[in-house]
Amino acid sequence: MTTETSDSKPLRGRICLVAGATRGAGRAIAVQLGTAGATVYVTGRTTREKVSEVGRTTETVEETAELVTAAGGEGVAVPTDHLEPDRVRVLIDRIDRERGRLDVLVNDIWGGEHLVVAGFGKKIWEMDLADGLRMLELGVKSHLITSAAATPLLTRHPGGLLVEVTDGTQEYNATRYRENVYYDLAKNAPIRMAFGLARELAPSGGTAVALTPGWLRSEQMLDHFGVTEENWRDAVGKLPDFAVAESPVYVGRAVAALAADPDRARWNGRSLSSGQLAKEYGFTDADGSRPDAWGFVVAKETDEDVSADDYR
Repeated sequence: MTTETSDSKPLRGRICLVAGATRGAGRAIAVQLGTAGATVYVTGRTTREKVSEVGRTTETVEETAELVTAAGGEGVAVPTDHLEPDRVRVLIDRIDRERGRLDVLVNDIWGGEHLVVAGFGKKIWEMDLADGLRMLELGVKSHLITSAAATPLLTRHPGGLLVEVTDGTQEYNATRYRENVYYDLAKNAPIRMAFGLARELAPSGGTAVALTPGWLRSEQMLDHFGVTEENWRDAVGKLPDFAVAESPVYVGRAVAALAADPDRARWNGRSLSSGQLAKEYGFTDADGSRPDAWGFVVAKETDEDVSADDYR
């Protein structure tokens, strides 16, 4: 029988909330926090009894909680629509009542990929207004509601961590247009939110960052290309940049590394990527590689012959 060291479970005793943990990055973040020993409250709209507008029955918030527990933490599923302030307040009150603290808040709420597909490349006057505004509700309003409700508990004890998950780094998004105006706003807003919240959390010793994965091999993305995690490279023929794709485990390990770092305040207000943090903390993706998708995409803009192998 082996004795578990504190280093093997550096987040034991930490209380985390991953908002939007049904699938993709959110699910992997929750599981990796659990792997590090944390108690993780996981939320989402798709349950075993009810399916959200995303329309996928194959991933549920209950399953995510079970994966967290199986990984070595404690997963607690709380079905929640983060656009309903009263429901979010009930969630935070429950965490307070049951644990009395919140150490990590991850805002990964989204669920708008189907809207992006419908509006990809469309000008503002060509896209359905309701769809565009829904993107902003899902990717911006939900994050604000959750942060407003959760930060009083997050700041009760020094050292709280708030992670805004988005798509694209500040450096990349500042000079590139992201498909259409609604999506561009939805994915730039969390970067600015992290910047502002960093100033508000700092007096209590808290840290806020924006974090982006690269080309993410989420369940939805794999299904879109008709591949699985085992044969994902078959999709590279359709999308060459997919050669630097990463599994959701990678961004999950990035959040776990941040949460376990006692010196994480040095990142306060920064826009970060999973590849950047992998170099800093030394973790790898599930397959042992260390992809740098954003580095590759930028390099390819000036050198079309750049090899994806140099960025894995």
